[in-house]
Amino acid sequence: MTCRRLTDFAQKNKLPMLVIHAGRQTKTWDEGSVRQMRLKRSAVSFSLDEELAYDPLFQRHTNKVLKALMEFQPDVIHITGLNDVSIVGAYLAWKLQLPLLGSWHTNVHEFAAQRLRRMMRFLPKGLTNSISGFAEKKILDGTVLYYKMPKVVLAPNQELIDLLGKGTHRKALFMGRGVDADNFSPSKRTVNDGVFRIGFVGRLRAEKNVRMFVDLEEELLKKGKTNFKFLIVGEGNEREYLQRNLKNAEFTGFLSGEQLAEAYANMDVFVFASETDAFGNVAQEAAASGVVPIVSDKGGPKFLVKNGESGFVAAGLDDYRDRVIELMDDRHKLETMRQNARASAESKSWDAIFESVYEAYNETIRLEEEKKRSLEKNTAEAA
Repeated sequence: MTCRRLTDFAQKNKLPMLVIHAGRQTKTWDEGSVRQMRLKRSAVSFSLDEELAYDPLFQRHTNKVLKALMEFQPDVIHITGLNDVSIVGAYLAWKLQLPLLGSWHTNVHEFAAQRLRRMMRFLPKGLTNSISGFAEKKILDGTVLYYKMPKVVLAPNQELIDLLGKGTHRKALFMGRGVDADNFSPSKRTVNDGVFRIGFVGRLRAEKNVRMFVDLEEELLKKGKTNFKFLIVGEGNEREYLQRNLKNAEFTGFLSGEQLAEAYANMDVFVFASETDAFGNVAQEAAASGVVPIVSDKGGPKFLVKNGESGFVAAGLDDYRDRVIELMDDRHKLETMRQNARASAESKSWDAIFESVYEAYNETIRLEEEKKRSLEKNTAEAA
């Protein structure tokens, strides 16, 4: 979503951009100043998520991408993570001696550890935690090593900026996320039945900690709360478990556009218990919809809310339960926090985010030129 917004920004501002991405068929087309180049993944690709895959044979497209780059003559190359397309981009940046910038979008190490824990639930908990913890550390080490290739790295929160800056010895800068406050708006609400709706939007996967909803429902029922409903938007292999164990929930499946905006607006609170998200776009979209986000104290989403004003940061199940009940019982506070959440989201402009990205492109180019001048000077002195 962020990458699509970036290309929209380039197109709107008539900035030349070549976008290389993967898809079901190979195709090249122009959209104003933006040239899109989609390259087909092979039959041996394997799924990482509903809309994400990895092709171990994607490097077969290298010469095609090289030709496109030679024609386009880029000033800088931007890779978006440890994936099949970006690996080709990083290699060609090295081959062509072009400035390279990398942005961090996903906490791959934490996602992998969460999925390992889920897969190994049949083992003793101590052994499972030991194996997943070891895997998480090694994957993080490998990912940080990968991000040593760019001259500049962009990250969505201060914890990751510090981690990447220290681990790569590269310039690490902030790249946040904007939100479309016209599309996501309280005005899209269509329900007024008095039912308190606890919402979630995202992948129904282990790394999103969605099984916590079952525990949360049990805790609310123990406290005598009954006039509530979970509104779950998204798909994933945890959906079956949730449908089987949640007593009062509505599952919409994957939504987009106006349907998604309406679903957000129909929520009262947005519970996002993921401990692995680098940013948490969905929490910001919920806030723009006038929904109070309650997020984990682990990961990037905690940087998106002012605790107790525009949302809550929860330390565990008891905290989630208490904050939900607090807003159930105090509708005046709920309304005040809804307004604060909306105001906070309205201040997050996509244009400002991408203007800072272009500043980072210029910084990447400057650092590369500085390096070349230094090499030329050392060569001349040696001669």
